[in-house]
Amino acid sequence: MKAREPITGLQAGGGPTRWKSGADGTVRMGENGSRLRDTAGQRIRVPGHRVQALLSPRLAYHCAEAAHDFALSPTTHLPAGKALMFTGIIEEVGIVAESAPGSLWIHAPLILSDAKLGDSIAINGVDLTVAEMRGDTFFANLMPETYRRSNLSELQAGDLVNLERSVRPMDRLSGHIVRGVVEATCTLDSMTPEGEAIITKFLAPAEYLKYIAVKGPICVDGISLTVVAKDQESFSVSLVQYTQEHTNLKGRKAGDKINLETDILARYVEQILESREASQEATR
Repeated sequence: MKAREPITGLQAGGGPTRWKSGADGTVRMGENGSRLRDTAGQRIRVPGHRVQALLSPRLAYHCAEAAHDFALSPTTHLPAGKALMFTGIIEEVGIVAESAPGSLWIHAPLILSDAKLGDSIAINGVDLTVAEMRGDTFFANLMPETYRRSNLSELQAGDLVNLERSVRPMDRLSGHIVRGVVEATCTLDSMTPEGEAIITKFLAPAEYLKYIAVKGPICVDGISLTVVAKDQESFSVSLVQYTQEHTNLKGRKAGDKINLETDILARYVEQILESREASQEATR
């Protein structure tokens, strides 16, 4: 869903990247140089000219080029370009500050409390890269493919968006494995109160419904939920009070497009079975 940009210093060669913090609080990447400067203004000397991965010392990230070994602290968020994942547990409901073709500015003070340029943040379930920061607001670029498959093209200033930082090595997997790769949009059909919960029904394309199972996980607008019902054209989930209060879903209305990511494990199983069948056919 997004371009793999070497914003955090995933260099193919040459010198490392220098961070700069402007007088207005904006943090931007500078030109290649022999030192790295974090957002606190601390200068870091980087030995060698072929280091392939560089981050602020606060992130405690180091890559040894020869062995590609990683030393990660429990608080490290993996940088863009690495094997990233999310859990579908929303950390903050952000506010769209500005939406223009190919770009978004999101107000998100909690998410940005430890963010760095190049970090991956899921916006309504879409994995995007922090390309610029200004105070409590961050900027992300969007590709045409992102618009084709997600609801981000419909965002306007003032809209609420679900936000989640990429998983850290020591985080609990409270939701399920979410890639931040939205496959399509589904349509919100109805929201029916059931005690303190809300049964929410979505209409989805048949090509994606086959990957959805009752009591299995599903990710809608970046939220990890459990499927409680399914038929030939729809699936339903139950929103507990916490989810209602800590996501943007309760404010949605019938007809809204919702980002959909199905369970990746189901796709792997399908691929394995298809490969097995193809091999059997070839030997007959």
